[in-house]
Amino acid sequence: MAKIVTVYNNWRRRFEPADMSYIRWLKISEALARRGYQVDIATNEPRWWTRGSPIEMAKNLRRVPLAKVRWNNYDVVKTLFHMGFDTLEAYGGDHHPFIISKLGSVVAPEDREGIYFYGSVRKKLYSIQEKINRVSRYITVLSHPAKDLWRDCFDRKNDVLIVQGGVDSDIPPPARDPYPKQNGVRCLFAGHVYTGASQPEANKVLITKLNKLGKLVAARGGSLYMLGSGDVRGLDKKYVTYLGRSSYKNSWDYFHFADVGIVVSAGIHHNNESSKIYHYLRAGLPVVSEAGFPNDNVVREARLGFVTENGNLEQMAAKIEHAASEAWDREHAIRYIVNNHTWDKRVEVYDALLKRYFA
Repeated sequence: MAKIVTVYNNWRRRFEPADMSYIRWLKISEALARRGYQVDIATNEPRWWTRGSPIEMAKNLRRVPLAKVRWNNYDVVKTLFHMGFDTLEAYGGDHHPFIISKLGSVVAPEDREGIYFYGSVRKKLYSIQEKINRVSRYITVLSHPAKDLWRDCFDRKNDVLIVQGGVDSDIPPPARDPYPKQNGVRCLFAGHVYTGASQPEANKVLITKLNKLGKLVAARGGSLYMLGSGDVRGLDKKYVTYLGRSSYKNSWDYFHFADVGIVVSAGIHHNNESSKIYHYLRAGLPVVSEAGFPNDNVVREARLGFVTENGNLEQMAAKIEHAASEAWDREHAIRYIVNNHTWDKRVEVYDALLKRYFA
């Protein structure tokens, strides 16, 4: 079986799956290891942090110091996001003959509607894509629009794979109720709202929508909570209760004890999906999602929630109230997610590919 190293960033911080980028980094690595591949996760965390780490490494899986990686010891190098390739280049691994570059969003050579990176930030990301196009064996994207955009941008047509986000097959059972004791519908937004440094336009739109939706939900007797990361200074505390960040394990209690999980979008997204949809549905939590993501269909196919008109927050507030009182077949939604949208299902694409080269 192939020996694989996965690379994301060189941050001097503890390896903890608290945001979606780290969750995906860990979960795809774990799923590849379960397939029998030898997988190393290259991190820059201090050694004394790894000894007390809450993350348990499994069979065929380990964490290794990024600065000591010998790239030619691996059959495959898998990078995550634009930053992953940037890190690989900085540490001298960009000449490896078998690089798989996974991207969360694909940007165009000019600013485009629905791709929420602009100006100098977008230019930098595009320059990384040009390097990826030159040296990577395969590119992994989240959706068909992203794949089409990649092929429109580059004359050399790399093999482009579609590997969406996913979720665990098995999740922790309900443990304790983490919410403040309040009456009414508990409405949860779990995720990242971006920052002024990378996506200020998206941050402004999401914060504005959460504040407006929180006011509408409060008028119906409910409460809106936000769990996650990003620049939250603009949240209106009268209408949105910020819960901070949580470990991946503990985050499941927020899903188990909520009444509705919500998704708001910065607009119509050209190629980036909503990963929170998979997590809400895996927990059996009804979803009310504002239309605008390539994976909106997952809510409809799970038959556990509603997709509302983009920008119509009054409709969204009404559907939240409806979703909280509806008698849903939650087990159908859970089965649908487990059968179609787990990390183990996602790595089937990589498994089939790698067996062609390293059987």
